[in-house]
Amino acid sequence: MDPLILGLLVAVITILVLFSGISVANGLLVVAAGFILAFDGLRSLELLPEIFFGKLDNFALLSIPMFIIMGASISSTRAGADLYEALDRWLTRVPGGLVISNLGACALFAAMSGSSPATCAAIGKMGIPEMRKRGYPDGVASGSIAAGGTLGILIPPSVTMIVYGIATETSIGRLFLAGVVPGVLLVVLFMAWSLFDTWRNGSAAVLTARRFSLREKLEILPRVIPFLLIILGVLVAMYGGYATPSETAAVGALLCLGVAIVIYRLWNLRALWIVLRDSTKESVMILFIIAAAGVFSYMLSSLFITQSIAGWIGTLDVNPWVLMICINVFLLVAGFFLPPVAVILMSAPILLPIVTTAGFDPYWFAVILTINMEIGLISPPVGLNLYVINGIAPDIPLKTILMGSLPFVACMILAIVVLCLFPGLATGLPELILGPAV
Repeated sequence: MDPLILGLLVAVITILVLFSGISVANGLLVVAAGFILAFDGLRSLELLPEIFFGKLDNFALLSIPMFIIMGASISSTRAGADLYEALDRWLTRVPGGLVISNLGACALFAAMSGSSPATCAAIGKMGIPEMRKRGYPDGVASGSIAAGGTLGILIPPSVTMIVYGIATETSIGRLFLAGVVPGVLLVVLFMAWSLFDTWRNGSAAVLTARRFSLREKLEILPRVIPFLLIILGVLVAMYGGYATPSETAAVGALLCLGVAIVIYRLWNLRALWIVLRDSTKESVMILFIIAAAGVFSYMLSSLFITQSIAGWIGTLDVNPWVLMICINVFLLVAGFFLPPVAVILMSAPILLPIVTTAGFDPYWFAVILTINMEIGLISPPVGLNLYVINGIAPDIPLKTILMGSLPFVACMILAIVVLCLFPGLATGLPELILGPAV
């Protein structure tokens, strides 16, 4: 059978299997084993266990459970509420300062926890009622938190960037740096839209807010500054060449757990057990998907599907930007239905050779791919963040939350356009600090 037709058949069957409700990892394993058995015979299946476990034989993978423990330690405390309150106290007299403080808290908490749903829950529980009380439209109040929660997969340290680096064998440190400026760009666009929409709807109530004394502003800082210093220390150690991503993640996890115990008195053994249990579950899920995706990639390669697709794309007389638009549409559709980790592991090894052959930078593409995954988190039919917000504020209709999040989807699309016009926004910082990519 022609490899291109076979590739189309694999794509259709994979989609059908994943839509059946089976887990992503098991679905990839079933499809890979089925096609290898059908086209390479029974003896080829002997290689699958070796490929499966070999994919996990990577020192960089240690950073994933460590960063997850780091985020779980923060998510299990009042750190999100304190971060929100600290920003609110310092920005309360700024026109529209509450929505700015909410988005800022989302960005910082998402960077610390790396979890989009946890960010929505932690900041939304306090931020949404307070914004509504001060006259912000329900759409802005709910949509800004839903969108702000997505920033965790772009702003470092990011688990999805680690997964991309492992899948494509690119530098994790350089990927982290590539996400900094685009992450700040998204925060600025989110804030600009929120302030414009608030002004457009004539919500004068947002301009009236309580005054906080300098003492009240300063007294809350000791509870949030340690976490911020840990994040800063992790990044400095990584980019300063003092430690590898896995080593800095381990130290960061230990320090975050220590701060949670000392400052937030998380010394209850049951609470600590929940943190470690949930972290283990999430880590195993991600590592299982990584291993299964390795088997799936092997199947595509052994049947010459990957090579044939790359060769076919190379023979097309298509403008590289037309090709990039098609790739973005594909990523958007995939992100509507599948979690970011699954999309990255399934698509990145196939798309990266095509993207680099077309002359695009792999680190720039990582940022574009990640923003597409962010859009999927606040877009139906899955739109995980939309349902988290609806659970926090059930009296806000899901339709209102969706309509409130759509302008932020437009902001993300605008960010992709800006990055296409000025790719240096993603590649400039890595080249400045680490030098040109080899």
